[in-house]
Amino acid sequence: MKQASKVVKIFKNFEDQEAWDIQYYINLRPEERQRIARELRLRYYGKNPPRIRDAQAVK
Repeated sequence: MKQASKVVKIFKNFEDQEAWDIQYYINLRPEERQRIARELRLRYYGKNPPRIRDAQAVK
């Protein structure tokens, strides 16, 4: 797993921070979004995550 450098941004208000955050994720390449999603899934579920279709199936 590649470690990202830590960056601190200071904003005058929450709205400016929220706008910057949204723009950051809009500007990510699809590959970067997928990498982030995989990392979050690994952190939450571990090495054996449930299949999404199986987890959402209503029985």
